Amino acid sequence: MRLARLTGVLGATALTAGVLFSGAPVASADQVRDAQWANSYFNLDKVWSVSKGDGVIVAVIDSGVDANHPDLAGSVLPGYDPSGHGWDAKPTEEHGTGMASLIAGHGHGNGEGILGLAPGAKILPIYRGTTTTTSDAMPQGIKWAVDQGAKVINISQVTPRGVEDGFADAVSYALQHKVLIVAGSGNDAGPVRTPANIPGVLAVGAVDKNQKVWAKSNYGPEVMLTAPGADMVMAGVEGLGSCQGQYCKADGTSDSTAYVSAAAALVFAKYPDLTPGQVANRLVKTAAAPAGVAQLPDAHYGYGIVQPYAALTKDVPAGSAQGPLAAGAAAPSASSKASTGAGNGDASTGGLDSPGAVTGIQQSSSGSSSLPLILGICGALVVLLIVVVAIAVASSRKRNRSQGFQAQAGAPAPYGPPPGWGPAQQQYGQPGQQPPPPYGYPPQQPPYNNPYQDGNQSR
Repeated sequence: MRLARLTGVLGATALTAGVLFSGAPVASADQVRDAQWANSYFNLDKVWSVSKGDGVIVAVIDSGVDANHPDLAGSVLPGYDPSGHGWDAKPTEEHGTGMASLIAGHGHGNGEGILGLAPGAKILPIYRGTTTTTSDAMPQGIKWAVDQGAKVINISQVTPRGVEDGFADAVSYALQHKVLIVAGSGNDAGPVRTPANIPGVLAVGAVDKNQKVWAKSNYGPEVMLTAPGADMVMAGVEGLGSCQGQYCKADGTSDSTAYVSAAAALVFAKYPDLTPGQVANRLVKTAAAPAGVAQLPDAHYGYGIVQPYAALTKDVPAGSAQGPLAAGAAAPSASSKASTGAGNGDASTGGLDSPGAVTGIQQSSSGSSSLPLILGICGALVVLLIVVVAIAVASSRKRNRSQGFQAQAGAPAPYGPPPGWGPAQQQYGQPGQQPPPPYGYPPQQPPYNNPYQDGNQSR
């Protein structure tokens, strides 16, 4: 099945303001740089005074990356295409090049071109798959990226709904090798899509210039962070898509995902001994709380809007190796969600089949692995109690007989079940009735104990 783009904003149906910076000559430096509002929001000069992401490899699983783009020249490593066509270096769409530019774009000439958040990082392009491949293209790409030394894997993509085969193993493989996977939540205002909803993945939503959640950003308990994702200017591929030039404008959680991946690269560069969970912990603990949100985490914003400079400089204890990824690992997965009410539109079009509806989400019932054992013990105790009562009754009847008590002929026996009752009714006393829990038996616990439930800590 085809793997859909998160931001189809680089395609004709989702451009917000027509084609920007198209044709020849290309846009002036002022047009491109001034339009990158996220650069001012992040305060790049302050961020780069601490880290530029040097030495960190960020894998971009997408539509391929144009290594010859002037804003990426020298920053793109030899990549991988599972199909063997070499499309990692021959982009089929402009999307992957755009993501790479937001992560590691370094501009060109005298202040011209796109600047990414982590220009010192290297991009490892991996082709996401084709219309003839299945969903295992991305999991295969994840494992290849890990083996090639990537520290961060950016996935600004979603799979068809309900398809997540192979992702759990791939994510586990990445975490075991201390590699962080960052994925976009989706662009149809519904539940978080795969792979962002896979346990252990850092799921990202999008906000606009006013730090308000972008209207089409998918949401749910898996969302961990948000980042700029509306009116983004990025690199394009001349001759592909609707950009018709070297730069395009876009909206979507694809873009916010690229920025969070870049922020993770900055942190890894400064703190190379941290685990993926500890890097996520720094990003979460230093995120900016959105205005008007009473409690974090929030289904739309997660723990807030990413703040790279704070993540690099604030005194944040390393914490556990799993960090907030452990909490996300217990969040409901796509297989435990009902997609009704969320729409089944292709996220690449930015379509909203049912705006804002997430009524079909079902909580995972796997929160307590000890429940079957407890029920088994309770059942054994009930059986033992019945045996003891039966022995006591038999002894009483024997004593009664020995004292001359006689039952009337044809009368029903004083003990025992009515005729036709099965073992369950005999055991519990009423047809279809289940045994009550023993006194003091605790109710089922929530699916997971989120150590970050009270919101950001150590700000």
